[in-house]
Amino acid sequence: MRALAAVAVCGALLGPANAADPKPDAVIKTKSIEARVFLDDKIKADAALAANCLAEGRKWLGKNATEAAASRKADPQFFKDGGWDFERKYTLRSVVDDRYVSILRNDYMDTHAAHPNSEVDTILWDKAANKRISIRPLFTETAAKGPTMKAMVQAVIASLKAEKTKRDASETATDEWFKGLEPNLLKIGAVTLAPSTEAGKSSGLTFHYPPYAVGSYAEGEYVAFVPWETLKPYLTAEGSRIFGGARPKGDADEPQ
Repeated sequence: MRALAAVAVCGALLGPANAADPKPDAVIKTKSIEARVFLDDKIKADAALAANCLAEGRKWLGKNATEAAASRKADPQFFKDGGWDFERKYTLRSVVDDRYVSILRNDYMDTHAAHPNSEVDTILWDKAANKRISIRPLFTETAAKGPTMKAMVQAVIASLKAEKTKRDASETATDEWFKGLEPNLLKIGAVTLAPSTEAGKSSGLTFHYPPYAVGSYAEGEYVAFVPWETLKPYLTAEGSRIFGGARPKGDADEPQ
């Protein structure tokens, strides 16, 4: 009975539920690969932002289709069960001051290896300028190994260690696992502006790591939170203006 119940559940998930899945905003399907790009509705509500993400997504589709075709030609035996399966999702994370939009970009890649892989990256969009920007203008300095970045990376590692304690994964809460996190804005992790209990503000920074980045593959993704108060000594006038409040209850438990 238990087995039959499991089959029934799987059938429900793979049948009608799939019919209700959102339609991809871009897709490519060949003998070598099927890959899709999705933009959430909040992103599509901003024409300039949607166009920017979709252009990037389509470029990603083309690049992977080319690589899949080359791999299939070189090693056709690895495609006997079908082509690669790729998916990219753009999801709005927060909007601060009705200007700064943080977006998560999650990639799923199945190339018939031991297990599928995933990646996470982020985008900070300036609605006023209609372009992607960095968090650099929010801080007085962001030099590699400078005071801001040293404080930031220390706070990130402390947050990750606390999260590992919650998950009972302390065996990977070591310098060996965090050695890739350098006091360098390009090597500290993909960053977003965290939402806040105060309207129009950000409660700090969240750093997003895919499986195996700072822990074993089985541990899954990690998100480190650095409250704005920790970074207060390093904020510019604009940074001081947009940060405030606290991280909303439950934000740490929601899919990032």
